[in-house]
Amino acid sequence: MADKKTQTQNSNNAMALLSYLGILFIIPMLTSKDDPFVKFHIKQGLVLFIFELVLMFVNVIPILGQLVWLVGMITSLVLAITGIMNALAGTQKELPLIGKYAAKFNF
Repeated sequence: MADKKTQTQNSNNAMALLSYLGILFIIPMLTSKDDPFVKFHIKQGLVLFIFELVLMFVNVIPILGQLVWLVGMITSLVLAITGIMNALAGTQKELPLIGKYAAKFNF
């Protein structure tokens, strides 16, 4: 019985981890959005993805935009690693700086 619960938790952690890998947040959104743990991480990953999209548009601006893009992408990498660590640990911690915006999504 404990093995089945462990397998389910590992599956949930894997789905939550996918939420932080760019556009791959769509996979858990389509398959596991009924699970509150995975849903939390989907929303965090969605906010991170939107942040990265905004950075891509900022990158078009010569020099200053490219500098902002570089700093933003490094920040995005740190946030993704933080989210992945939280997902693998089984915790629901908001991402620093941008995590508070995830609560605005309702699905």
